[in-house]
Amino acid sequence: MSTVLSPTADAAELSARYPDALEPLAAVVGADLAAPLVTGGSVRYANLDYAASAPALAEVADHLTEVLPFYASVHRGAGYASQISTSVYENARGTVRAFAGARPDDAVVFTRNTTDSLNLLAGCVPPGLDVLYLDIEHHANLLPWQGRPHRSVVAADTVAETLERLGAELAHGGVGLLAVTGASNVTGEVLPLAELAALAHAHGARILVDAAQLAPHRRIDMAGDPGAVTGIDYLAFSGHKLYAPFGSGVLVGRPDWLDAGRPHLAGGGAVSEVRLESVAWATGPARHEAGSPNVLGAATLARAAEVLGALDPVAWTRHEEQLRAALVDGLEAIDGVGVHRLFADAPSAIGVVNFSIAGYDAGLAAAYLSAEHGIGVRDGRFCAHPALTRLGLPAGSLRASFGVGSRLEDVERLVAAVGQLVEAGLGIDYAVDAGRWVPARDTRPFPAWAPNTPGTAGAAPCSLGE
Repeated sequence: MSTVLSPTADAAELSARYPDALEPLAAVVGADLAAPLVTGGSVRYANLDYAASAPALAEVADHLTEVLPFYASVHRGAGYASQISTSVYENARGTVRAFAGARPDDAVVFTRNTTDSLNLLAGCVPPGLDVLYLDIEHHANLLPWQGRPHRSVVAADTVAETLERLGAELAHGGVGLLAVTGASNVTGEVLPLAELAALAHAHGARILVDAAQLAPHRRIDMAGDPGAVTGIDYLAFSGHKLYAPFGSGVLVGRPDWLDAGRPHLAGGGAVSEVRLESVAWATGPARHEAGSPNVLGAATLARAAEVLGALDPVAWTRHEEQLRAALVDGLEAIDGVGVHRLFADAPSAIGVVNFSIAGYDAGLAAAYLSAEHGIGVRDGRFCAHPALTRLGLPAGSLRASFGVGSRLEDVERLVAAVGQLVEAGLGIDYAVDAGRWVPARDTRPFPAWAPNTPGTAGAAPCSLGE
């Protein structure tokens, strides 16, 4: 039985229960950011929105400062800075390949983000083959497949039965690619990837894993055991979720489909020869990386992979498990608060917790947590509308997420703030502006360099009525 974290638990008690969650595992930029409160004063910002975009690792930001003076054109520049930039960019592929546990001949294609990677692969699945996916996927792993032959399976209440449903669909034949999430962006639950890969391969299909949420939280081994057939064929993830928020993503996987598929962008760098009325496309990553690449994004993504790859995997998992246990136990101890799960038998879960508060719209609760407590969480349907409908939450819910820069105090503050909301209600008045809840009178200052434009759908705290 789990131990309940309550808003009144003292520091010594919490330290004893969750000793491996007290401090961050790695330094992140903005860890001590001061968040102003509508009630006056400020507190340390409790960032519990890692699943949307994680803060930059301090080492990643430092590396950006190192590389930036050498930023220049790549691949065909003869200048010294161009040679350095080319080396940084191309060596980033090897670093990312190692981080993913990929095979030596797997292609590493840099993209803008996970969504870009999945759209790229959608143009490379051979004609005549269906793509199979579950209803619990992020839209990035739903929408790209809908423009080509595809099938969907409604997940069951258990992982075991869901695998049976996928197996039954695969047995009909004609599926070329099974596209699944590594960890749900809604609930954090992890799927058994080795079993899914073996299932796909047993029916002659390949497997793609959307690792946007998994990669920042768990070791990944695409290749699996040498000679085994349980490896992952394609893996996609984003730098901005991997503590490298500088606009880069990646697709790693078997090169044959990528070399034969439709070039992702038509332009310079993706060709071997161009004529006025025809073109010979390049093979390899260049085929899909037309235009000037995001050198700095690739460099910082690679450095983030190095930092995370150097973490002790046991300590990494333990830190996150204790934070999650503290949050789930604390929330479930509050009357009227529900924690939501997709499966009754998920093997594990990452640092993503989905919850709702009876009597409070999710957007209103999120605005309250920010304005009155300096806590950042996510609200809405998380670009996973079918999954939220399946959970019985068509209007949306709340999501708290954390990572290597999080600490027990963040969780403690969230539980206490939710408890205060349930017990005492809102401390100020709120109104809807452009579809988003905001304080009716928001006096929190913005930095002088940041625009504060009213009516931006909650993108900024707006002062209504002033």
